[in-house]
Amino acid sequence: MPLPKPLPPEKLYHRCNLEQFTFDTTAELEDLEGLIGQARAVEAVKFGIGIRQEGYNLFVLGPHGTGKYTAVRQFLEQKAATEPTPADWCYVNNFEHPHKPRILELPPGQGSVLQRNMDQLVQELRTTIPAAFERDDYRTQKQSLDEAFSEQQEQAFKELQARAQKHSLAVIRTPSGLAFAPIKDDKVLKTEEFQKLPDEEQDKIQKDISDLQIHLEKTIQQVQQWEREHREKIKKLNREVARFAGGHLIEELRARYEEFPAVTAYLNAVEEDVIENVDDFRRQEDESGAAPALEATPLPRSLRMPPPFRRYQVNVLVDHSGNHGAPVVYQDHPTYQNLMGRIEHMMSQAGMLTTDFTLIKSGSFHQANGGYLILDAHKALVQPHVWESIKRILRAGEINIESLGQMFGNVTTIALEPEAVPLDIKIILLGDHYLYYQLSSLDPDFNELFKVVVDFEENMDRTAENNMLYARLIGTLARKEELLHFDRSAVGRVIENSARMVSDSEKLSTRMQGIADLLREADYWARQAGQETVAAEDVQQAIDTQLYRAGRIRERMQEQIQRGTVLIDTAGGKIGQINGLSVLSLGQFSFGRPSRITATVRLGRGKVVDIEREVELGGPLHSKGVLILSGYLSARYIPDQPLSLSASLVFEQSYSGVDGDSASSAELYALLSALADVPIKQELAVTGSVNQFGQVQAIGGVNEKIEGFFDVCRARGLTGEQGVLIPASNAKHLMLRADVVEAAEAGQFHIYAVETIDQGLEILTGLPAGERDETDQFPADSLNHKVEARLADMAQNWQAAYQTRPDTGW
Repeated sequence: MPLPKPLPPEKLYHRCNLEQFTFDTTAELEDLEGLIGQARAVEAVKFGIGIRQEGYNLFVLGPHGTGKYTAVRQFLEQKAATEPTPADWCYVNNFEHPHKPRILELPPGQGSVLQRNMDQLVQELRTTIPAAFERDDYRTQKQSLDEAFSEQQEQAFKELQARAQKHSLAVIRTPSGLAFAPIKDDKVLKTEEFQKLPDEEQDKIQKDISDLQIHLEKTIQQVQQWEREHREKIKKLNREVARFAGGHLIEELRARYEEFPAVTAYLNAVEEDVIENVDDFRRQEDESGAAPALEATPLPRSLRMPPPFRRYQVNVLVDHSGNHGAPVVYQDHPTYQNLMGRIEHMMSQAGMLTTDFTLIKSGSFHQANGGYLILDAHKALVQPHVWESIKRILRAGEINIESLGQMFGNVTTIALEPEAVPLDIKIILLGDHYLYYQLSSLDPDFNELFKVVVDFEENMDRTAENNMLYARLIGTLARKEELLHFDRSAVGRVIENSARMVSDSEKLSTRMQGIADLLREADYWARQAGQETVAAEDVQQAIDTQLYRAGRIRERMQEQIQRGTVLIDTAGGKIGQINGLSVLSLGQFSFGRPSRITATVRLGRGKVVDIEREVELGGPLHSKGVLILSGYLSARYIPDQPLSLSASLVFEQSYSGVDGDSASSAELYALLSALADVPIKQELAVTGSVNQFGQVQAIGGVNEKIEGFFDVCRARGLTGEQGVLIPASNAKHLMLRADVVEAAEAGQFHIYAVETIDQGLEILTGLPAGERDETDQFPADSLNHKVEARLADMAQNWQAAYQTRPDTGW
């Protein structure tokens, strides 16, 4: 295979062809509707919104910044605008069981109307009922009943007195009630006088008193019965007066809601309760109706009415009076109470916490009922008990408001048990791919409840058509955010940077957040320069300043290399030593850093020791890459003899974890150099993984890795011999910085795209790698021959050592 030549400059950076654009600035372009590059996600959203079967809720997955929320919300609002506005929901008092408030469903906007009607009704009843009891006809009837009762009492007392007089006894009042006492000459005998009477006379008086006492008890019982009957007559009269005073008011209200049976049934109950508790309307109320502790604080509307009348209020849980179409709700803080609703409490005058149905508050499920609820999946999962509650509500098809204490049985006191609200909702969860696959794998209920997957792309093809869509997108964002418009050169530079963002010259980023930030910053620099449009130079300045703001750590690491603290050679040749390349990511900023990789070999049992793994600094992917090296050596060299070497590989001056297999080709080059005793050119750095057949495979972060080594070489002076070896399959990903491309064009820095280890060896050592001939032997002057000869010699030495000392094992 011929030795690869350095890639030409046009392969290092794929410029945007400005000739494809027919506009001068984005002001000439039409606004872009919808998303670009998300056809799959758009179709899934439309399907998920349209289907109305159980369990077809949506899970929207994709990386942050792809516009998931904005796109989904836009589609939801468009669809919701064409759908009917859902009903209002109100809680009202359950007069039979006050701890179980009832729910009323009303047409949109009618909940607040009913609330006002009930407030007005109560105010009118508080006026008309007391007035009715002040009328002369009521007083006359009540007086007549009182007089009849008094006459009955008086008659009974007279009969009792007459019976007592027949027995020379008088009826007297004592602190303990009525009693009998003997009289003589119309005077009540004192105790001393009574004791002086003859015994026979005393016994007769005692007997008469006992007989009269029995009659007294019967009389008292009769009077009590008459008193109860009197109270009932008064109560009946009061009920009739109350019904007369307020019945027509309630009847008028009932007539307005005759098409709503639940409301009319509620008004019937209100009427009966008003009549039954008419005294509440007659007595003088405390108009504040609030505990002293609350008087300094403005009271909620539901607490401004005096306590006896709050039970007639209407608690509008959900009010759609100002809405048109189905609701679209996004809950940014999905706690249990924010989603499911809550029951608030107030401090009573006795210092106790009390509550009633007017203190029931809605949650996002209530507000989105009949429409759509958008939640961040991760936020919902980290909140206690929220995920299980969401699943329970979806399965039950209704919303129950209960505290966590009630749910887990920790509250033993009587608590409100509001009637459940029927649920008709579609939930949209937003999350990333990892979270979706974890839920799908670990939660058996998840796939039944969230059947629609909306998968957002991270990138799209870089075609002429998509370039034009990108230009329209830039113009749309400029108009929306009142930015300066972008000329053709600026559009081209944004497109080129978009390809760099996804590390692929043939793709464009769909992460609109990063693009929008770049447009805003380019607009800032253009305005600073007093320009009327944004040019490519302004976009470049925005890119450069972004990198500068985040680049402190990169500069410090480069400084350590230049000062010799971190040892990196960029000239000469070294045996078993090579410059590997890695990428560090700090937040959203990534940069490349060269690392010295060294290898040593000696006689042993065929083991390649990964020092990083031995000290638990190497991750599993890095360890896998090192283990592949043993497979490559066994398959490529002396296949009929066991490997008899012991090799050590290490990242020098590495004090943190190492993972990934992108350095496995560099480690193999260092190992082969040590075996062949051939130096590797230190002017070159290497990246790429390798398989057991010696093929160099693609890796990530190729642009940052090249630029990291370039910065070291440039600081020391470019010699024209320096460069980087990358996998040939990574060539399409190159979108290098302008200074790197310029150096390559001037022949001062080279990028080699290699397909096999043999190609890399020839570039790194200057020697031919060598292929086996018809006798299955490598050419004598080739590097592979040197490696195989060294391995064969080790095998012979190991065999000799084994024959001398069999206890060494094989």
